[in-house]
Amino acid sequence: MKIERFEDIIAWQKGKMLAVDIYECFKPCKDFSFRDQIQRAVISISNNIAEGFERQSNKELSKFLFIAKGSCAEVRSMLYIALELKYITKKDFKGFYLTSQEISKILSGLIKTL
Repeated sequence: MKIERFEDIIAWQKGKMLAVDIYECFKPCKDFSFRDQIQRAVISISNNIAEGFERQSNKELSKFLFIAKGSCAEVRSMLYIALELKYITKKDFKGFYLTSQEISKILSGLIKTL
């Protein structure tokens, strides 16, 4: 299947859904700096995929996919802290963590194909 727009990229689709889920989960969090940071990190995943794709260069796309991959790691790191601080449940942690890890693996595959 030829990818004609960034919305066709599975990693972007999963990143968008992860962002929506994390925004919803952390909406009641009163630790505003923590909430803002995890929201910035998670939204960076899908936004960097989109921006890299729109630059219409494999070199640029690869660069932005690496940035998105780094944002996945940042989200996972913050999830550990959120769990320790009891901002999220173990169930939420596991779901968000696994989704972020899956996105990261998809991005690694995309980078290798470029």
